[in-house]
Parts: sequence; structure tokens; C-alpha cells
Amino acid sequence: MTQLSVHSPIGDLTISEENEKLVSIDWGWSPFQKKTPLLLETKKLLEYYFDGDDLKFDLPLNPPGTIYQKKVWQAIAKIPYGKFLTYSKVSQMINSHPPTVGMACGKNPIPILIPCHRVIGKKKHIAKLSARERIETKKYLLQLEGPNIYCNIIN
Repeated sequence: MTQLSVHSPIGDLTISEENEKLVSIDWGWSPFQKKTPLLLETKKLLEYYFDGDDLKFDLPLNPPGTIYQKKVWQAIAKIPYGKFLTYSKVSQMINSHPPTVGMACGKNPIPILIPCHRVIGKKKHIAKLSARERIETKKYLLQLEGPNIYCNIIN
């Protein structure tokens, strides 16, 4: 696996590539850095994103996960910049249930590029994106994109 790290407003992020596809974005800085065209392009796009640019990430992804998780992530990837959907709406899109959509969001290995931060509770509640991510990060990303919503933080 090849990795490249980037500083961001939400902390250091490490982008990982395997077989010329992105497999994860993790919190923290990797001591194992290697510049590849895909990692450099991803880093550049993330920097534009954090500058507030409205862009669509069109990068080759191969997130490790179950068939169900990948189905959820594919649905979430269609949510445009600055918009959000509820867990219920996403579950309707894939003929599933909101709690399992939430669990798949929590296992998303490529946050931001697979924008699980754009999925919220029907009462505009937000919860953490992944096991290591803080709720404040999700709120920051929503505010960065400017969907003009007021979100209640839940633990």
C-alpha cells in the first residue's frame, strides 16, 4: 500500500492507494510517504475542497468492505456538494433500513470522498462519521459546504 499525508483543517490525513485505486483516508500522519500521480491528485483535490471549492471527486476508489457497505457508499457518493440526505432517505434509495445505513457510514474507509458527512438524522441530528472521527468534524464539513442547516449534535 502506498501512502501520502496532507495537513487539513480537520487534522492530518493519510491517503492510501493500492493497485492504482484509493482504499482509505485515515486520520494521522504516516511515516511512509510516497508520491504517485493518484495520491498527488487526491491531495491537490482535498486542498481545493478545504479551501471551499465546490468540486466532484472523480477518482478511482476501491474501499474495502462488505457488498452491503459498498452499496450504501455508492448511494452516498451521489449526494452533491452542499446537499444532505437523511439515513431514512438513503435507506429508501437502496431498499434497506436507517440503522444499517448508519453502521455502514461509520465503517466508511474513505471519508470526504465518500461523503458520509452528508447523511444526517431526520431531525437534523449528526453523529460521528467513523470510529476515530469527532462529531465536530462532521459539523465542520457540513458548514464548509454550506447547506444552510442547523444540526443538533448527538452522542
